[in-house]
Amino acid sequence: MLKTIKNIAYGAVAILAVAAFAPVSASHAATFDLSEVMPESNFGTQNVKKFADEVRSATDGRVNIQVHAGGALGFKGPEHLRAVRDGLVPMADVLGSQQIGDEALFGLENVPFLVSSMDDLHVLHKYWRPEIEKVATKYNQKFLFYVPSPKQYMYLKIKADSVDQLLGIKIRGADKTTVDTMKAIGMAGVQIPWGELIPALASGRVDGVATSATSGVDGKFWEFLKYIYPSNHTWGSNIVSINLDAWNKISAEDQKTVMDIATKLEPSFWDVARDKDLESVATMQEHGMDIVKISPAMFAEMQAKAKGLLNEYLARVPEAGPIVDAYLAELGRD
Repeated sequence: MLKTIKNIAYGAVAILAVAAFAPVSASHAATFDLSEVMPESNFGTQNVKKFADEVRSATDGRVNIQVHAGGALGFKGPEHLRAVRDGLVPMADVLGSQQIGDEALFGLENVPFLVSSMDDLHVLHKYWRPEIEKVATKYNQKFLFYVPSPKQYMYLKIKADSVDQLLGIKIRGADKTTVDTMKAIGMAGVQIPWGELIPALASGRVDGVATSATSGVDGKFWEFLKYIYPSNHTWGSNIVSINLDAWNKISAEDQKTVMDIATKLEPSFWDVARDKDLESVATMQEHGMDIVKISPAMFAEMQAKAKGLLNEYLARVPEAGPIVDAYLAELGRD
């Protein structure tokens, strides 16, 4: 009798396991929570919600993505890669540069002054994405689409016309590479998650921020800071990712639909990032912040001080070398 009961129990577990990962039939919907750390108003969140809406409509509700903005699910940005890998959340908007502690190749597009424009970033992605897709598989997930953060700025309380005047200023970066770049320039860089940034500004823990213009508006930086420096020091992409076990619950037909929508929308999302940069700078100026034109001499000194970080990165991450070589060759740069 006991053996029979055990067999029934094991059989029930097996049936539940098969059901959990079986493809979704036409009559049943699969609902996937998506963790997003940025607020509802952020363009990145709006992009993800547009994607979710189009997927829901095109699959007649069979694939239902629920976007939870502002870190509502309790995950911080640097935790997203592992959280999706481990199935703690089925989907997330992953900022690649925050995952370099797990996979250093994520940091390539974030190397200071390697990429100077979105056009350059398109070229880098041509060689970088095939390798980063292998990382996705390693971490039990599929990357659906990529959207770059807009142009990067430094936001400070002071107006400086030389690198010497920046020395020692406490400035926040979202990821290690940005922090290292600020330190190379001579500032006191510190990595702080977005959710902890405003209290850090309010308390004086930091006196500056290195981030995009859209984040500057999200954080109402004009309440704490005065000057905007268009340093364009690094680039980074957010990647909408799904756990492979969750992905495999979707029928092959719906998987194709999801990928078709991701491929269709991604170029427009890049355009949104570009447009939101200009719009956000204008908004900050309307609130009293001033743009500081970095002189060629000051910018050249900033680049020179940070140059060693590329060599250091390539020595630490040799698999990035061929990607950089192909990228620079296509751009005609040394």
